[in-house]
Amino acid sequence: MNKKIQLQDIGRKDYKETWEYQETLFKEILDIKIKNRREDAGLSTPNHFLFVEHPHVYTLGKSGDISNLLLSEEQLEEKEATFYKINRGGDITYHGPGQIVGYPILDLDNFFTDIHKYLRFLEEMVILTLAEYDINATRSEGETGVWIDVGTPFARKICAMGVRASRWVTMHGFALNINANLGYFDHIIPCGIKDKTVTSLHVELGVDRVDVDEVKAKLLKHFTTLFEAEFIPQKAEI
Repeated sequence: MNKKIQLQDIGRKDYKETWEYQETLFKEILDIKIKNRREDAGLSTPNHFLFVEHPHVYTLGKSGDISNLLLSEEQLEEKEATFYKINRGGDITYHGPGQIVGYPILDLDNFFTDIHKYLRFLEEMVILTLAEYDINATRSEGETGVWIDVGTPFARKICAMGVRASRWVTMHGFALNINANLGYFDHIIPCGIKDKTVTSLHVELGVDRVDVDEVKAKLLKHFTTLFEAEFIPQKAEI
């Protein structure tokens, strides 16, 4: 099993371009797995982890409801935002500046073959990271992602998640609000959940800005522990 993960921080990048790059890496892993199965080639499969920040974009998962987007095409243009229907699970979400988006493209045969466990580990990575800022974040039963003040009228989501998996290979991932402009969430029903709101780490801490690189380092630390993995930094390829 290969538990080394090639890490790329690709900075701010268009959503569609990043999605296509994910698909390329995803297919490369699948092709190796198919070759191994057909030819008993014994080839090792790589793992990847992408950090990215997107320009304003709304994405709708394959099971999502388009009515949860509250903007017309003209209004999207006015907000300088784009919209894509994509092939992950989940409903609608927003990505934009001030948000850490992480895309683990892993062969879970290298770790464990359990999608439920995979999602819970991603959530735990975020929960442990936020705890370092004295933020008591938790899961919300039946709702993927990470929340604050669950079970109260003030419940709010700080991290959204949605993944796709085929032959135990994953893509898509998580979006953690760090210095996000929360006004952009007003134009959707986030994740299709009408009675809960969203928040950002800088709002919870009452500061103008949180150091994004510091948060990334904490996320990677906890990911490494949970997945018993090793990150190998790579030069960004897109």
